[in-house]
Amino acid sequence: MKRVTIYDVAKEAGVSLATVSRVINGSNVVKAPTKERVEAAVEKLGYKPNAIAQGLALQKSTSIGLVVPEASFTYTGQVINGLIDVAKIYNYNIMLHTITAGITDINTVIEDIIKSHVDGVVIFNDKLVAGDMDALSKYNIPIVVIGNKINGKGISSVYVDIKKAVFELVSKFLEEGKDNIGILEDRKNPQQYEKMVTGAKKAYEARGKKFTGAISIPSDARTSYAFLSKWMKDHRYDVVIANRDSQCFALLNASRENNISIPDEMEVVCVLDTKYNSMVRPQISSFSIPSYDLGAVSMRVMTKLLQNEEESHEEKGESIELSYLFTPRQTTKN
Repeated sequence: MKRVTIYDVAKEAGVSLATVSRVINGSNVVKAPTKERVEAAVEKLGYKPNAIAQGLALQKSTSIGLVVPEASFTYTGQVINGLIDVAKIYNYNIMLHTITAGITDINTVIEDIIKSHVDGVVIFNDKLVAGDMDALSKYNIPIVVIGNKINGKGISSVYVDIKKAVFELVSKFLEEGKDNIGILEDRKNPQQYEKMVTGAKKAYEARGKKFTGAISIPSDARTSYAFLSKWMKDHRYDVVIANRDSQCFALLNASRENNISIPDEMEVVCVLDTKYNSMVRPQISSFSIPSYDLGAVSMRVMTKLLQNEEESHEEKGESIELSYLFTPRQTTKN
């Protein structure tokens, strides 16, 4: 027979692990209806508390699991800095886990850190979609997602609306008479690419036009540059928008090799701004995404979830949209 665990009780009662532990230890901070649900679940499942379960309610420190994508992404650092600065204010401990594409499965990482008895999980991953939340919500633990608008029972999110950003930018270019606009595929982040294409399509549709500028990179192309250096011999655009700085570097190099003048003959925009966009020549126009604020606000949301633990797991989490700023540099005309 399978051994009944504290996770089973939490799932049955629809509360967090810490709430179950408080009931087990006779804490008087748990509301009566919640306490009754937990006690009913314990009796129904025949759960026998162990030392770990009893210790959860007595722990003096609060630990937050932080899941981030590949550390090589330059904007990751600022998000982590913002998150840690707020965590220090509340004396929270941070357990850092990284995800490497093709090597580490996000659900495996999340399950591992939850089993280490963290009080909450912050996930910085703009590749997450609603379906990924199914595996998370079963743990009845506060979760904050950075990068995507996703919320549910005990799940909140802090994000920047990339669809809207691209829609507004493409609308601006269309108003200037620049009809041939391309969106370069990001194979490392297909969800982000889809948002960018959707924003561009809406801008075209708003003017009774059809968007045909989705630039797909073949699977056999090793890099964006390897593809673009050949592609741009026969293809010309008024504007090309790419997600990452490295893709924009590839665009600049391929344009130079094909005698395309930037920005006179083609303009280039990067969605995710990094320090490297200002270091190269020409400097790359981009969106200033508030990376530090994404981290700081997400941790502040987590503190609210933890301070209102019982209610937060019974109600739908909040979604907080942060603003962005388009920063024109040398790869756009104005």
